[in-house]
Amino acid sequence: MSAHGTMASPRGDRTFHAPVPANRKLSEHMRIWWREIDKWLLCMILLLMALGTVAVAAAAPAASEQLARRGIEVGEFHYLRQHIMFQIMGIGGMIGVSFLDRETARRLGILAFIGFLFLLFLVPIIGAEKNGARRWLEFGMSMQPSEFLKPGFAIVLAWILSLKLRDQNLPVLTFVTAIMGLIAVLLMLQPNLGATILFGGVWFVLVLLAGVSIQRIAALIGAGLVALTAAYFLYDNARYRIDSFLGGGTAFDQVDLAQRTLLAGGWTGSGLWLGIRKMNLPEPHTDYIFSVIGEEFGLLMCGLIVLLYLAIIGKALMRLVDEDNLFALLAGAGLVTQIGGQAFINILVNLQLFPSKGMTLPLISYGGSSTWAVCFTVGLLLAITRRNPFLARESSGLKDLLDRPKTGQREETA
Repeated sequence: MSAHGTMASPRGDRTFHAPVPANRKLSEHMRIWWREIDKWLLCMILLLMALGTVAVAAAAPAASEQLARRGIEVGEFHYLRQHIMFQIMGIGGMIGVSFLDRETARRLGILAFIGFLFLLFLVPIIGAEKNGARRWLEFGMSMQPSEFLKPGFAIVLAWILSLKLRDQNLPVLTFVTAIMGLIAVLLMLQPNLGATILFGGVWFVLVLLAGVSIQRIAALIGAGLVALTAAYFLYDNARYRIDSFLGGGTAFDQVDLAQRTLLAGGWTGSGLWLGIRKMNLPEPHTDYIFSVIGEEFGLLMCGLIVLLYLAIIGKALMRLVDEDNLFALLAGAGLVTQIGGQAFINILVNLQLFPSKGMTLPLISYGGSSTWAVCFTVGLLLAITRRNPFLARESSGLKDLLDRPKTGQREETA
């Protein structure tokens, strides 16, 4: 054998090279992934999750104390330990999904949509009821199918709308509107008005980007407003929350308590575990964790979190500015709309600027299946926004799409 790891062939007419280690293929995949992934976007997401861990640490004692009042004894940092475990699993899943190519990510999103839409049908039948709503299925742990349906919904709508490029006669608007209508009915059976509004927002953004005429969109929005008005009169929970919001509520309403808690810390906060108002705040580790952040870390930290969300949204949209694949453009826009929409609805509720919706703060709030669902969404976003930095783009991407009212003027590239 030579000094370079080769040996003479028995025939003596060629050089035999030692076998290549099997892990070289994995290292090659990792090198490609690191080259193509949006590193700034990934770092900002991980930073937000780290801040979420600190926020859950601040809220955990209050949540545990509220359980103790109902006769359920858990450790003071029970929720923090659970949250860290869920986050580690979620990050692993997020990174794993981000390794997928776009075609595989599309297929995974479609399969997730089909599977969780089926589970959504089961919720009104066998779902567990909590706080007057039937939104969860129990499989050893509570799971809300609508949370996992959100990313699949964005992927399926983007896929259907992108088919317009292949056949201009396909009634893609009819298809996506029918899907939206079906999901809205299933969600309102729970009832879950907040999720219905979020799904509707994703639908609106995607049909607008797909080049649907403003007149048709206006007609559909009108139909949506009629449905929202019907929900106000038909669902007591929705009517109570909207009336409380419009009427200003009382000192004991959730949103009023949340606002008082958020402002109690001033600009710099009372300090970790020194907050008092959070002890009486319902769901301090989930729906109203933003108020706990305000009390213990101050309005400056709240402002930093808002800026981080805006930076994540802006960075993802910048990635799509020169994207020349219509499916990737629409899917990325839909996923970032979902994450940003949910974040700002939650923040506005805590500021008493929006009726209470029972919606968590993505990447920050405590949660098991909800944390995994958000990580799955982010993983799909990272996978779809991956690109080879050495390949030139052939169109102006998002800017080109916004400048042209008809999607038929665009050409699809694989």
